[in-house]
Amino acid sequence: MKSDSPGGRARALAVLGTGSDVGKSVIAAGLCRLLARKGIRVAPFKAQNMSLNSFVTADGGEIGRAQALQAEACGLPPHVDMNPILLKPESDQRAQVIVHGKVWGRYEGRQYLEQTRELVRHVRDSYERLARAYEVLVIEGAGSAAELNLRDRDLANWTMVEFADAAVVLVADIDRGGVFAQVIGTIELLAPQERRRVAGVVVNKFRGDASLFVDGVALLEARTNVPVLGVLPFLRDLELDQEDSVERDRSRQPPFTAQAVNVAVTLVPHLSNFTDFNALAGECDVVLRYAATPSDLGGADVVVLPGTKNTIDDLEHLRSRGFGEALAHHVARGGELVGICGGYQMLGREVSDPDGVEAGGQTPGMGFLNVVTELLPDKRTTQVEARPLLGNVAPDSTVSGYEIHMGRTRRGSVAPSFRILRRSGKDLSQGGPHAGDEDDAADGACREDGLVWGTYIHGVFDQPGFRRQWLNRLRQRKGLHPLDRSISEAVTARLRFSLDRWADHLQQHVQVDRLFKDVGVR
Repeated sequence: MKSDSPGGRARALAVLGTGSDVGKSVIAAGLCRLLARKGIRVAPFKAQNMSLNSFVTADGGEIGRAQALQAEACGLPPHVDMNPILLKPESDQRAQVIVHGKVWGRYEGRQYLEQTRELVRHVRDSYERLARAYEVLVIEGAGSAAELNLRDRDLANWTMVEFADAAVVLVADIDRGGVFAQVIGTIELLAPQERRRVAGVVVNKFRGDASLFVDGVALLEARTNVPVLGVLPFLRDLELDQEDSVERDRSRQPPFTAQAVNVAVTLVPHLSNFTDFNALAGECDVVLRYAATPSDLGGADVVVLPGTKNTIDDLEHLRSRGFGEALAHHVARGGELVGICGGYQMLGREVSDPDGVEAGGQTPGMGFLNVVTELLPDKRTTQVEARPLLGNVAPDSTVSGYEIHMGRTRRGSVAPSFRILRRSGKDLSQGGPHAGDEDDAADGACREDGLVWGTYIHGVFDQPGFRRQWLNRLRQRKGLHPLDRSISEAVTARLRFSLDRWADHLQQHVQVDRLFKDVGVR
């Protein structure tokens, strides 16, 4: 198979949506997978992403987690050119702006829009580098394809589509209702030259008997003169890293049971990297739920304070809602307490912000670990491999993940949680941790009894060996027999297969070959 790519520049297919969270990210990932399986050299691209779920590339750049998933679908290592601009909201009005993987600044909405001319140059440079290296680029849009008030400052949708000379597939979400208004309204609002680029529509997240929507398809095609390429059934238990899935999961309150390891993750306003918990949630002996109130912690064997884009604000949020007392009660009765990244910072004695990285000033932490954190302007973004130093967890069960944080945490009289073996490819296995300091050879902190520990490593639960040993430690504490490591290995294998399962689903229900033909793939 090949792509008819003229002049050495990649063909382009853009996945735009009728709104946010209609499924653009995963449909783009599925198309990437299908093209890669055809032998096409394909890569993903999203000019501008707004998300608190991010990933660190091998060279220490930060991009959206969705583009990391799409790179995986292509069989490629993630690269900053795949997502040249990442916006990480710090409040309703302000966001940290990441350009080519590094912090570019912090801007409020109007200030950021004034930077459009400069940012367009960075976006186009990234796109051109990819377009010279690959046969096809799958572009993901942002929000709605018909944001009329932002048309002249658009970076991710039609500006990019026209620059790439891309064919467009428009995705709508029937599950939220109003699919006719979504599709017909969006296409009606497009300029004539934009409308001509729309190769087809995909109606996503259909529940029930799709044959009942045949007349709906005919109506959409008659009103828009655009083919409906498929009605995509809602795929239950889709275990992919989805940027907005926590909005769905946060409302689910599965009951904790005596025969499971019960995990509660505290919900905070600036929750980031909730994909840290995907592998845990996939285990047969784990019940995981998000805790919006202290009462949601009842029956939990372990409580996790997750990553956050704003440690101080989210710490005050938890404290104001009574989580401090609830967590103290949880630990006092023998429950385990874990902090990841910003959650780790919260577990300490104090978080100070002398440079105004967040709110400025200093605030007392929750006091569960003898550590203090100083927020700093420079962000650490690095991939890591480490060995656990936690009790009853074999040190040969390595973890692999990445760090994304702005801050330096100093340990007092408390041991680290992990010994770092490699950081961004640099071998640190011969070094040793220096007491009282966060350094290249040590990570996190662990209370002597092992009930409270923290780490800066995102993805700490992704490796099946460590995950199973840690879960068995919790099971032992409950009087449950340990489970074999093969069970967790099967979970990891299933998660890895999810991309192919999703791609197969897409191919079954969408006329993908017709779509690929529009970009010269045969």
